[in-house]
Amino acid sequence: MSQTYDPNQGYPTAEPWWTMTMPAPPPPPRRHRKRGLILTGAIALAAGAAAGGLISGLSGTTSAGTATATSKTMLTASEIAARVDPALVDIVSTDSLQQETSAGTGIVLTSNGEILTNNHVIEGATSIKVTDVGNGKTYTATVVGYDASHDVAVLQLKDASGLTIASLGDSSSVQVGDTVVALGNAEGKGGTPSVASGTVTALNQSITASDEGSGTSEQLTGLIQTNADIQPGDSGGSLVNAYGQVVGMDTAASTSYQFQTQSGQSAEQAYSIPINEAVSIAKQIEAGSSSADVHIGATGFLGLEIGSSSQSPFGGLGGSGGTEGVTIEGTVSGSPAAGAGLTGGDQITAVGGHSVSTGEDIAKALVPHHPGDSISISWMDTSGQSHTATVTLATGPAA
Repeated sequence: MSQTYDPNQGYPTAEPWWTMTMPAPPPPPRRHRKRGLILTGAIALAAGAAAGGLISGLSGTTSAGTATATSKTMLTASEIAARVDPALVDIVSTDSLQQETSAGTGIVLTSNGEILTNNHVIEGATSIKVTDVGNGKTYTATVVGYDASHDVAVLQLKDASGLTIASLGDSSSVQVGDTVVALGNAEGKGGTPSVASGTVTALNQSITASDEGSGTSEQLTGLIQTNADIQPGDSGGSLVNAYGQVVGMDTAASTSYQFQTQSGQSAEQAYSIPINEAVSIAKQIEAGSSSADVHIGATGFLGLEIGSSSQSPFGGLGGSGGTEGVTIEGTVSGSPAAGAGLTGGDQITAVGGHSVSTGEDIAKALVPHHPGDSISISWMDTSGQSHTATVTLATGPAA
């Protein structure tokens, strides 16, 4: 559907497809286990990097300074906002394939415009515009890379310089009961970032993020739980401690999502990715180190239409899964999948030699690949006939 900017309502936000449920807790010995990539990065960064040290490994950092300097005394919410706001950006993502526009937030990592945000803020975007809160300028952004499984992405602003960079703290020092403030582009309205005060209510939390349209899901672990009133559009924004240091990246909130605890009670909570972990992934992306989770550069476009209400032509989240594969709704005209002869109702059984049974499986199979790569795709048509073809990936939207 076509979306336009309304000065009273702002842009539609990037979050509506997230519906959160609290998973049943795993056995005690595994309760706080994190995924491998995040665990390794958190240990390395928590070992003694100060705020400046967390940024120093990223390209483009200069001695321009961090106007959001850390205070030695506890600050009020308004004082925190004055320090942190200049190092935030408003992100507007456009998906020309589905004629949709959504909004989110980002954190400035370097003075030349490397931006940290959630992957779901830019997922499916064919173009991205970013407005820097510090200087008011709007830039075109490209996706440097992303980690969809941990919901982290890095953008690069074109021709940016002299931006105010965020003052990053050490998320391993965060404790239950700490005062925090969440700042971001609430409701996608832009302008002065919103301010939501609260306290840390739990650490090392896990949530399951589900696509309501297709029923697929992704588990995020090791999160900081707070009672700050985070709103749609705040995703990718800063969770800040009482001293003006960014300790997390806002990711999800119960104001726009449905949460259930194990006992079945509703939970009015918000969740943020610890900044140590987010920056660890950002540094891997900046270094160009791809992995099973991290994709660097342009996204390979397959052209599958997956999911009942949320099509994912780039082979992302979505799709009805089964033991025999992923049933597609159709293909994008002129896409590699269409050229191979796939049509609605076909079941994708393997991509790149990897068996698939969910939309996430297809997305993971495409992570190592880029436009121009040749990749095999196997499927079963509606008559039960099996097919395999090798296609050349085109350029597609982010994530």
